[in-house]
Amino acid sequence: MNDLLIRLAVATGTDPNSTTTVNIPTGTGDDLLANGLNLMYFLAGTVAVIVIIIGGIMYATSAGDAGRITKAKNLLTYSIVGLIIVLVAFVVTAFVIGRFK
Repeated sequence: MNDLLIRLAVATGTDPNSTTTVNIPTGTGDDLLANGLNLMYFLAGTVAVIVIIIGGIMYATSAGDAGRITKAKNLLTYSIVGLIIVLVAFVVTAFVIGRFK
């Protein structure tokens, strides 16, 4: 395994005996978890905002149709509840991750 790593270092253009470093990003598992969770929260929040916009457009273009108004109100209600759940999850995980750092 060590021989393989040395060959890889030579192939990337670095001498394994020199003090030159290869710019490989480093990070901890905590950073990876935090970044992954932040990405998921961002995506969920973006989807919720898009659904809120779609619900508003549906409500505005319902033209008095009771079925379409109910559908648009439900869409708005569920997306706002989802957005609140995402925000609460963000706060809780930020607290827990910050508590154990």
